[in-house]
Amino acid sequence: MAVGTVPELDQITEFLARFPGWSGLLIAHARRGAGLERQLVDLSDRMTRDPYLLTTLHEVLSAVTSVRSTAAILVEEGEISAEWRQRFHANLHQDSQRLSLTAQALVAYLDSFEAEGQATTPQEEVEAWLAEPGDADPDPGDLTSDAARAMAADLLAGMLDDRDALSDRALTEAIPAAGTPPDPVRLAARLGQPLDLVIRRLADLRPEGFQGAGLLVCDGSGVLTLRRAAQGFALPRPGDSCALWPLYHALAVPQLALARIVVTPDGRAFRTLSFAQRSQPLGLDGPLLTQALMLILPFDGPPPDDALPIGPACRICPRADCPARREPSILVPQGGQAQRSL
Repeated sequence: MAVGTVPELDQITEFLARFPGWSGLLIAHARRGAGLERQLVDLSDRMTRDPYLLTTLHEVLSAVTSVRSTAAILVEEGEISAEWRQRFHANLHQDSQRLSLTAQALVAYLDSFEAEGQATTPQEEVEAWLAEPGDADPDPGDLTSDAARAMAADLLAGMLDDRDALSDRALTEAIPAAGTPPDPVRLAARLGQPLDLVIRRLADLRPEGFQGAGLLVCDGSGVLTLRRAAQGFALPRPGDSCALWPLYHALAVPQLALARIVVTPDGRAFRTLSFAQRSQPLGLDGPLLTQALMLILPFDGPPPDDALPIGPACRICPRADCPARREPSILVPQGGQAQRSL
């Protein structure tokens, strides 16, 4: 579009009626452009921010360096005792095996880039496994990677413990007395249960009033340890997120529930409830651990004026004037956005 021109949207009906062929062509190009943009965002995000890819590449480089160093010692050194030569040969064999296995995993991972919607990292695989309809307790053995199976088994065990502590029936029967819309804080008080347990059970069961709910959980460093997407709430790839999410606000005020309505760049609004808690599982001499949860619920109607603007992650967020931006977006020209740090 030429600079200074504005599309005549008020005449779009006339255009569609007079030029149906051109209209269809433009719609097809627009859809293709949107699809290519999503693909570009996904590939760019994977190649630059994907923790699994970065870790695997580091492992390949480490194994190559180790093999090269051992080979150089065997070639360049003079007389080496039989015992040390045997040790070097054993190290060379182990490092070459590690390099081979890691390279195979890397190739398989890169091949998965072409499979749209396929889970690639263990965390994404577990997220897709959780989102599949079917049995209430899916089998972790259905997952492909060992890491994903271990993560899924731990997650499933935690969910079963939560159900033992707060049954489906007890939760659903208490919801009508929690207000309209239901207030999870009042619900936890009525049930006499910790708020974090009630939040997890609501995201798991999704009873009346909490349909389409999602849940994000992070540790004290801000790393997301659980991601269950809410209906319509786009999540970035593992390893990245928006600093403006109320989830991170809760880390600064543990034991205080924070309710905020947030709005995404595409104009969708969501109700959120964030809560952080601290624990010392190893006693007084052990570390102080912090965990935060954010329950996400679709919001009906237009977002209110005081809704908090958030995004997915800086690299794929189009908000040009965000005060929390830490890197330029690939969706906005470089001159049209400011990069600041909190």
